[in-house]
Amino acid sequence: MQLESVKTILGDVLSLGSSAQALTRDSALLGSIPELDSMAVVQLLTALEEHYGITIEDDDISAHTFATVGSLADFISDKMAA
Repeated sequence: MQLESVKTILGDVLSLGSSAQALTRDSALLGSIPELDSMAVVQLLTALEEHYGITIEDDDISAHTFATVGSLADFISDKMAA
């Protein structure tokens, strides 16, 4: 699973510092982390694409994708398996 690397990327993109490692699979993202605004979502998607060598289409993105750290990690795992 991609959980630890997703947490690291979230921390880097959002400048969360050490608090990024406190995130769990069930940690809420959208609406819960003030740093995760629309511009940060774009930066995060770019960082995920570069790190994992995947392409994320606009149609792939939904509120569910960014609901929790776990849902984002699952999304990445699904993209890599496709």
